[in-house]
Amino acid sequence: MSIMDKLKKNSKIKTTEVLEKSVFFTEKEMVATDVPMVNVALSGDMDGGLTSGLTVLAGPSKHFKTSFALLMAGAYMREHEDAVMLFYDSEFGSPQSYFESFGIDAGRVLHTPITDVEQLKFDLVNQLDEIDRGDKVIIVIDSIGNLASKKELEDALNEKSVADMSRAKALKGLFRMVTPYLTMKNIPLLAVNHTYQEIGLFPKAIVSGGTGIYYSADNIWIIGRQQQKQGTEVKGYNFIINVEKSRFVKEKSKIPVAVTWEGGISEFGGLLDVAMAGGYVVKPTMGWYARVDHATGEIVEPKVREKQTYTKEFWDPILNETDFKKFVKSHYQIGHKPMLDIKIELDEISE
Repeated sequence: MSIMDKLKKNSKIKTTEVLEKSVFFTEKEMVATDVPMVNVALSGDMDGGLTSGLTVLAGPSKHFKTSFALLMAGAYMREHEDAVMLFYDSEFGSPQSYFESFGIDAGRVLHTPITDVEQLKFDLVNQLDEIDRGDKVIIVIDSIGNLASKKELEDALNEKSVADMSRAKALKGLFRMVTPYLTMKNIPLLAVNHTYQEIGLFPKAIVSGGTGIYYSADNIWIIGRQQQKQGTEVKGYNFIINVEKSRFVKEKSKIPVAVTWEGGISEFGGLLDVAMAGGYVVKPTMGWYARVDHATGEIVEPKVREKQTYTKEFWDPILNETDFKKFVKSHYQIGHKPMLDIKIELDEISE
């Protein structure tokens, strides 16, 4: 019996396995959404997507956080026809029709109202403990930022007005317990959160809830936005996904996604900025755009207005006939190069 076999046999943990055979790495699922730039923000790859683990979607109010969560959840539930969603709700701002607008069958959503962190912790841990690996479940918490601690609620009921120092500790404990379950049972958890502005000369957005969320999360987005205007009329928003932490995407990457009142989340929103940065699309004259033939460097006619760049006809040649996807991947995805590149001879060390 080899040493490896002996150690495996002696382990008291049933799931102990040789790394190259461990299901926690060999069976890592990735579910793509219908929006390529959202897939890029999740995985660094236009054809990538959502994996198991904790993804935190943070930003100020009305920054499309819940919408991004439901976009991903809808993709997961379409990929797995037997999948269900656990929806923990502290905001009560998403009616049934909103779920349905993302293609989510409300009959496959278990809605659980919550008021405090401890209540969420006890119910979520109990649910995760009962789920088997292979059960198709996606969890959405909307939101962490709106949850009080149990102590904060008790103080309010007793008419006490004292600073609550227990909330960050409770959240840290929650995610410390939950995180191993998500990987071991292959479950994605999407947590909506709020941000606040750090006080200082150069204020920046800080994710609420303390450091525990940072330690536990696989992905953290801080979402910003700019108005889309036609003259003085607001037509929608250009959202910027700032990747604060990721297992796959270069940190501090800024990934654009467009949303309009008329069409919702644009399938091709954000691609134009990246394509222009890579030289796949140019702006030959003010207000006009054109594809570039990468073999010859010449402009491909006809030139089009910006609105026409949000179409399948414009993007199909770029996506299918060029190396644009490879360019996007190299630009955003973390590379996997050898961490040690030692070329020093032993006799050089001894000198």
